[in-house]
Amino acid sequence: MKAKKAKVKPEAVNAALAAKKGPVSQFVAHNYRHFNAAALMDAAKGYEAHLKAGGKMLVTIAGAMSTAELGISLAEMIRQDKIHAIVCTGANLEEDIFNLVAHDYYERVPHYRHLTSEDEQALLERHMNRVTDTCIPEMEAMRRIEAAVLEEWVAADKAGERYFPHEFMYKVLRSGKLKKSYQIDPKHSWMLAACEKNLPIIVPGWEDATLGNMFAGHVISGDVKNVHTVRTGIEYMMWLAEWYTKTAKTLRNGEGSIGFFQIGGGIAGDFPICVVPMLHQDLQRTNVPLWGYFCQISDSTTSYGSYSGAVPNEKITWGKLGSKTPKYIVESDATIVAPLVFAWVLGQ
Repeated sequence: MKAKKAKVKPEAVNAALAAKKGPVSQFVAHNYRHFNAAALMDAAKGYEAHLKAGGKMLVTIAGAMSTAELGISLAEMIRQDKIHAIVCTGANLEEDIFNLVAHDYYERVPHYRHLTSEDEQALLERHMNRVTDTCIPEMEAMRRIEAAVLEEWVAADKAGERYFPHEFMYKVLRSGKLKKSYQIDPKHSWMLAACEKNLPIIVPGWEDATLGNMFAGHVISGDVKNVHTVRTGIEYMMWLAEWYTKTAKTLRNGEGSIGFFQIGGGIAGDFPICVVPMLHQDLQRTNVPLWGYFCQISDSTTSYGSYSGAVPNEKITWGKLGSKTPKYIVESDATIVAPLVFAWVLGQ
């Protein structure tokens, strides 16, 4: 009887793939073999394979990943053309720039779980806005950026011009008015990297971010006359629909597709993934392909009605993903997982 050929073990395959990469990738390949660790490994290999097949990748960013300084790895992904569009919350758009100009004034509170209400009040009185274990200084970060972007809002308002939130931030960065205030290595700012590439950024629900609140205040006070000076929501979806349609057509020989790499959940993830069923069902553009890759990193558990914790297969029923779309979910902390996936894709 003929002996069965032994199957090549996954760890051997991963070791071979990592052999030409750097030490971080080799460490991941050697150690990450089961459970969420294996899911991370599979998602990273899938990301790389998607790009090698000629695909593009849209990355969505929820939570407070900019304050977590994801820019250290994300900026290099942008510079090396491993990311072709970003969808993020207004908080992530602005907090990367807050960190860029006020990093030295941030305070870490490692014992945040033990803070009393009085401790929190004391932080408020010092104008220190806490995000888990990190406090953002209002005066050095938020108000400094408010002053810079207000000039752009007012100038556009007077000229009768309208721009998206990310376009206003690009204007601020390109003006050079903040350059003397940089407090981190500029290569660690993902917004600077995106600005240099003129990367498409979509910011759904910008109104609930700090700068969105400030813009509302300046409209109420009369500093900005036209509330439509900043373009938002529906116009972003319309822009995304055209970007998706045109990008899908340009992919070589019809082989590549557009992938979806989701960090966290919420509006940053739900808003852009809906563009495909909208194109198919509402615009009848049935020749537009589905998303060709999907990965979500989230510590949200599946529960009744949860979107952030919904498994990828649920998206099939909404016309967002296909039954054969490569799908990955890593149920873990994105601040740990995303930099490791990026390191693999970058060959580090």
